[in-house]
Amino acid sequence: MDPNYERSIHHRYQDPLELVWYGAALQMGIRIERSAEVNAGTDGRGTLTLGTPETLDPDDSAAQLILHEVCHWIVNGRETLHQPDWGFPVDGDFDWREHACLRLQAILADRHGLRAFLAPTTVFREYWDALTASGCGPLEPLPGWPSEQQVVALAREALARAEEDPWGPALTAALQATARIRASVTPWLARDGGAPAELWGI
Repeated sequence: MDPNYERSIHHRYQDPLELVWYGAALQMGIRIERSAEVNAGTDGRGTLTLGTPETLDPDDSAAQLILHEVCHWIVNGRETLHQPDWGFPVDGDFDWREHACLRLQAILADRHGLRAFLAPTTVFREYWDALTASGCGPLEPLPGWPSEQQVVALAREALARAEEDPWGPALTAALQATARIRASVTPWLARDGGAPAELWGI
């Protein structure tokens, strides 16, 4: 053995789900960057910056974050790609378009059996869980929540837009790939004969 030998590194491992969703984002015209300074934000010039793993919650994933942000883009309108943070005012009050985004996210995830896997991890999880527990249809107003008529109307419009370019083909392919990866990994996650973990590492 040569004592002066130094191994050259030619490859870098990446999470397969990240590769899928980074690629989907590029197909939709979005560049992904990571920074410890943000949770998620856009610059209005086609770059979506996500937090680095150590700054995010344990159940965050690039797949969920990118899907959520793309749903914001679809809900807020095609032109908001060219507005920072999809046109949301910085440090503004709550905007009910957030709930329309969550409805769209749930509908798209449901099509591939991924609602729990791709659930949001922020405080808006309360609305997501209420929507799930209510028994309401995905496009029915949720009792007790404000602006639900507007939320449902906008979610319905966004759902139709989600089929269009640049979103439709890339989103469908990424969700299909996510479902296949999840199905491949799930059998290996059972603990002591119990139910398999919903997310990697739990």
